Order: sequence, then C-alpha cells, then structure tokens
Amino acid sequence: MRRALYHPVRSVPLAFLAVIVVGAGLLMLPIARAGGGGDVLMPALFTSVSAVCVTGLITVDTATFWTPFGQGVILLLIQAGGFGIMTLATLLALLVRKSIGLRGQLVVQSETHTLNLGDVRSVLFRVARIMVFFEAATAALLTARFWIAYDHNPAAALWHGTFHAVSAFNNAGFSLYSDNLIGLAEDPWIIVPICAAIIAGGLGFPVIIQLFRGGIRVRNWSVHLRLTIWGTLLLLVAGIALVGAFEWNRHETLGPLTLTGKVLGSLAGGVFPRTAGFNSFDYGAAAPETLMVTNILMFIGGGSAGTAGGIKITTFLVLAFAIWNEVRGSDEVTVAHRSISASTQRQALSVALLGVAAVVGGTLLLLLLTDYGLEKVLFESISAFATVGMSTGITFHLPPAAQWVLMALMFTGRIGTVTVASALALSSHPRLFRLPEERPIIG
Repeated sequence: MRRALYHPVRSVPLAFLAVIVVGAGLLMLPIARAGGGGDVLMPALFTSVSAVCVTGLITVDTATFWTPFGQGVILLLIQAGGFGIMTLATLLALLVRKSIGLRGQLVVQSETHTLNLGDVRSVLFRVARIMVFFEAATAALLTARFWIAYDHNPAAALWHGTFHAVSAFNNAGFSLYSDNLIGLAEDPWIIVPICAAIIAGGLGFPVIIQLFRGGIRVRNWSVHLRLTIWGTLLLLVAGIALVGAFEWNRHETLGPLTLTGKVLGSLAGGVFPRTAGFNSFDYGAAAPETLMVTNILMFIGGGSAGTAGGIKITTFLVLAFAIWNEVRGSDEVTVAHRSISASTQRQALSVALLGVAAVVGGTLLLLLLTDYGLEKVLFESISAFATVGMSTGITFHLPPAAQWVLMALMFTGRIGTVTVASALALSSHPRLFRLPEERPIIG
C-alpha cells in the first residue's frame, strides 16, 4: 500500500485532496465567514474543492458570505490549484534545499507534463516566472481601473485587481462581486485584460515556453504548439461569432447593451467558456443555441499542462485528424508532416471517452437528485467536469447529494481522467506475447 500511495501518478490526486481538506478547514473558521450559524461544512468543502480545482462554481456568494480572510484563503487555494500542488511543493523544496530527488522529479513530470526528465528544474522556475508575470501585469491594469473609475481606495483597488487577475489567469472564475462581471460588462478596461489573462493561462505552460524560445516563426513550431495555437484561434473565433449571433438582439442578454457592450459580451461569450467561469451576462436567460455552443467550448477546454480544464484542444484535434485520415483511407495519422503515434491516439480516445462517461454519469445522477431539466443539468455537469464554473443559476439551490456529485466531477476534471484512472490501477503487467488478430465489423 505504501508503494501504491507514493507512486508519482497517485501522489498528485492525494496532494490535491490534502489541500482541499486544509482549505475547507480554514474556511470553516469563524474568522472566514461574514455571518454566523447555519451549515458550515458543505459551503466550506464545496468552495475549497471549487477553488483548488480552479472551477468557480459556488453555493454561497463569495462577495458576502466570506470575510476578507476567507476570500484570501480562496485566493491561495486558486493559486495552489493552478500552479499544481506537487509542482508548488517541489519548487519550495528546490528553493530551500537546492536539490530534488528522482521521485520528486517524476511527480513534477506527471503534473507539468514535462517530456524530458532533465528539464523539470528549469520548467518549474519558468512556470513560476510566467505565472507571476501574467498575474502581475493583469493585476496592475485592473488595479488602476478599479482605482480610477470605480472610486475604490488604493488598498481596495489592489485587492480587487489582484484577486480577479489570479482568478483569471488560473481560469478559476471566482469574483468579488455578487453578479460576477455582469456589472462590468461594458467596461473594456476590465473585460479585455481578464480575457487576455484567461487565454494566456489556458494555452498551457509548454506552449508559452516554446513561444518564448522560438518566437512566432511557424516553421519552428512543434506539433503540440501548432495544434494548441491554431485550435485556440479557431475555437475563439467560432465561439465569439456564434454567441454574438445568437445573443446580439436578445433583450434578456446582450440586447439592451451599447455597441461596445455587445462586442465585449460576444468576446466574453467566446473566451469565458474556455474553462474560466466568469460571466458578463446571465446564462440562465441565454438562448438554447448559446448554451449548446457553450457546452461544446467547455467540454473541449484549453491547452494541456496549463490552468484550463476540459479534454483539451490537442485531444480534440488529434481525434479530428484521426477521423479525417481514416476517411481519406490513410494508414497513419499525420499533422504538419509529422505522424502521430498509435499510443497518442489511444490516449486521446481514452481521455475523450472517459470525459464523456464522467459527464453522462454526473448528468444522470443530477437528474435523479434534482427536479431540473436536462438542459440545465447537462450544462452544470459539463461546467463542473471541465472546471469552468459557469451556471444557469441552479448551483445555489442544489441539495447536498447533488453538490457531492459536482465536487466529484470537479476533482475528476482537474486531476485528469487518465491520471485518476492510472491512480486507481494498482499495477500494470506488460504482456510478453501477442494474441491472434481479428477484425470485428465497425459501423
């Protein structure tokens, strides 16, 4: 059992669970809550899971239920979850001891998806620098705007700017406003920096590092970089265009806004579902077409080894190229004059199907435990699994059993379906022989 628990793949989920428990304990302290009495365990536990899993779903109002101390705990949990518990612990060990063991390298390699074991040390520091740079830049812009335009004193402006910057880059979606960002929907100095931070965090650290190394010369890009960049642009353009087309003149959402507000609302509608969880209009009043587009964007998610959730862009595009090459009758899957190995294709298929299974199972349980219809329940399940945090407004009213379902989906989505499946498997035995081949009828 000790060997099983200390296996690098299993250490990541265990570390996340440990931080969730610590976070829930801190949020249960009287100093963390603005009001006294009532149920404390479920709001604290749900909020801790949502923060560590950088989701953003809430059962209580972050702005009014939690004190500044409680909000600070949430901020630290978001940062820890975004950076990766094992990555953070190993970075601290490096700073203190100036060394790292083989087991620690394997753990961080599992968390950061580092391809070369010898690059773990440099990757850790690069990840830390990238996070500090983007969060500090976003916080500076937001702080200046809150100070100048919203009559916040310097301390309040800095707190609001820092909180929303960390929440945005880590794709968490927590906000210090009861209506999230609806009250700021027409302010480009707030919406645009937040969208930029969400996109940067959602690209994934390997992509950002490769861009810093190789620049914008496409010929030097790896297959992973090409898939992530072009896939991100495709989903952003499609999401912005479709949400804008469906909601532009609807009185319940973007209709009453100015032209600037409608453009910003469309931008947010294409960016926020990329696992960020903010909302600048009420998704409970959105058109069914918008909810469907948002479901697709949430499920696909962002880039690998970043702060985004979902099955990831590379997973989706590898499967898309596999289908395309199969339709063309090609024997191998190729992307940018490079072949994709069969093991990579199997991994992509496993991630996608496990994701579908998690969402379907969660949806069925929520339908059994609540009286809400399929449309809202499916939206909630995908939002939880993809660690997005968007809701049509039903999260506040879910019974405790349904909240447990959402917490399980958030944890599974953050850790990764393949990691969870690997952690549950006690051992693997390579087969030393090959069975006779047989081809069943497909389709």
